[in-house]
Amino acid sequence: MKSPATYEDANLILKLYDLRREPRLRDARKWFGGAPQFQSREEWLKLVPPGSDENASYRMVVTYWEMAASLVASGVLNAELFYASNLEMLFVWEKIRLLIPEVRAAQRNPKLYRNLEQVATEFLDHMTASSSDWYEGFFAPMIAKAGR
Repeated sequence: MKSPATYEDANLILKLYDLRREPRLRDARKWFGGAPQFQSREEWLKLVPPGSDENASYRMVVTYWEMAASLVASGVLNAELFYASNLEMLFVWEKIRLLIPEVRAAQRNPKLYRNLEQVATEFLDHMTASSSDWYEGFFAPMIAKAGR
């Protein structure tokens, strides 16, 4: 049986939300929301070159969600409670999902963003368990609207 969420889980969710309100991270999230789904490392390097503001925004958003996902993956934070208020994480994962295998290979880091990948996969499974066409109805149009 799954453990119910605790007050500590709720407080951690609120702290994560508070971090998302930080002005620079808000700007980064806004930029990321309008960026296209990254199809390849080559495309990513053109759109998000090292040293650019876009690169800083990309890193802020993706590492924020990697950090948040690590709390769920490690069992520190209740997954069900996390899923209830963090749909944005799936959007972020879908934007980078095609890119990550190439980046892992180039950086020789097979664990890069593993927590984000794991929790996003589990989150998608959780969502599609109650609605098998949820992804196509909600998520695919969001990716298309954002640039692809």
